[in-house]
Formats: sequence, C-alpha cells, structure tokens
Amino acid sequence: MLNPYSNTRLVIFDCDGVLVDSETIVCRVLAEEMTKLGMPATAEELDEQFSGRPAKDCILDIETRYGGPLPQSYFNATESRIREAFHSELEAVAGIHEVLEKLQTTDLYTCVASSGPHAKMQITLNKTGLWDYFAGRIYSADDVGRGKPWPDLFLHSARQFDVAPEHCLVVEDSIAGVKAAVAAGMPVIGYSHNGARARQLEAAGARVINDMQLLVDYF
Repeated sequence: MLNPYSNTRLVIFDCDGVLVDSETIVCRVLAEEMTKLGMPATAEELDEQFSGRPAKDCILDIETRYGGPLPQSYFNATESRIREAFHSELEAVAGIHEVLEKLQTTDLYTCVASSGPHAKMQITLNKTGLWDYFAGRIYSADDVGRGKPWPDLFLHSARQFDVAPEHCLVVEDSIAGVKAAVAAGMPVIGYSHNGARARQLEAAGARVINDMQLLVDYF
C-alpha cells in the first residue's frame, strides 16, 4: 500500500488504551465507587466522558456531579483498587510489542505523550514490559499548561526532537487525543475495535485501525 505518512520522523503514542489496556479497569473502578456515593455510573459512560482527558479535569466533572469536593475516602478507595487491579489484570494492548519491535528497526523517533501522570505511567509501562522502549522520552499533561484536547502536549513532545508537527504521527484511542493532534497540525491514527468509537475517531480527523499490528503498514 502507498504510505501516506512517508515523511514521518516522530511517532507519538498515547499511553492508556494504546500501549496499555488500562482504561477499562479505571472506568470500571470509578463507576463502582461513584455509584457508592450516590452517582450511578457505568464504565461505558465514563469511558465516553473521560477517555484521553487529564485526571484533574475528570475529577472536576465528578465533583460538579457530586455537588462539591469528593470525600477523601473516595480517592483512597479508587487509588487502592486501581493499583490492585493493575497489579493483577493489566496487560499491554494486543500487538503493541510487535509494533515497537518493528519501530526499533527504523530510523524513526518514538515517544509517549499521555494525559496520565508520570507516576502512573511508570507503573503501567513497567508492569507491561514497555518502559524500556520509551525511557527518557515520556511526556505527561502535567508537563504543560493544558492537556488534551488542547495541542500543547503534542507540540511539547515534538519540540523535544526538533521535529515539525507535519512530520509527526500520533497514535490515539480517544476523541480528546485525536482533537489535540489535529489542533497541533499532526496526522493521527485512531485505534479502536469498537465500531461506534471508530466512527467518532474518524469524524474527529483520524485514520482508524482496529488491529494495532496494522500500524506497521504506516512505517
């Protein structure tokens, strides 16, 4: 196939949902703990609302729904349960190891640009055996003023390699992330095996794949 991204110099990966299969775990725990506080929610609903956004923005949304600051017991419970679930359940996204091995045979730069904090990525990437692929090239929304859907994080990442936005390729699974890439002037591949989400990613400006290993066709 003709590669539409032949001028790519830097591949920027989101973390949750692209490298590690963590979002289903997080949304499940959040939904259960919110329901305990009288805010009935489902994992599917929260995935739609929060995917790709910085944690602080998601917390503000939950507090608005709650009607004030959340009790400390909520944070204690969610953090503890998510940590335990990551330890027992977390896996790398299917096919991503093969993609990263292929990238190591090219002259392309790679990095991670995630809405999640550095401490979380250190846990999830180490747990799934992906840390060494990106060590020293991992960027968080905490490093910039505004997280996704603003373009700041992707532009910050590109500057670290002195690569122009049009020579970057972003890999995302969230609407917020695709919007951020488009706003940054970067081509973006959307990853989803959910038909409805795939259509949303495409509408937001992504070329969509439903199998991570298909990503190697663009290198």
